[in-house]
Amino acid sequence: MPASSPSQTLPFRGRAAAKQPGGAARARQLRNSPTDAEKKMWHILRDIDWPKAHFRRQVQIGPYFADFLSHHFKLIIEVDGSQHSEDAGLRKDAARTEFLNKEGFKVLRFFNIDVLKNSAGVHHAIECELQALIPTPNPSPQGGGAEQVVQP
Repeated sequence: MPASSPSQTLPFRGRAAAKQPGGAARARQLRNSPTDAEKKMWHILRDIDWPKAHFRRQVQIGPYFADFLSHHFKLIIEVDGSQHSEDAGLRKDAARTEFLNKEGFKVLRFFNIDVLKNSAGVHHAIECELQALIPTPNPSPQGGGAEQVVQP
């Protein structure tokens, strides 16, 4: 059966494209008209000096567009305006976050004002989250799982 058959389960990219026709054009439009806070966040993310913490802007995931995404860390950064603090915005964000979490992503949200007025704090919060997402060795040497040498 061809990969484009609607009855066949498609890989994630295929499902995402099928849910939002014209998604690439919409992502391009969003990238070409960022808000001031999104511009500032892009500069913050570009200053983060972490191996593999490469962020992309306006990435389509299912029916949604993530403001910023690190594929390696499966971390999404959202920059929200004041409408996101109202009841309707909170409900939409909760549904969106639930969907993204089910897809295996962690979502961090920052209000525009925080990005614009407290960029050092936002930068620190993102670095702390990246640190938390680094897997620890199994078993952890800090937890006593280090190999022990038995003396004869």
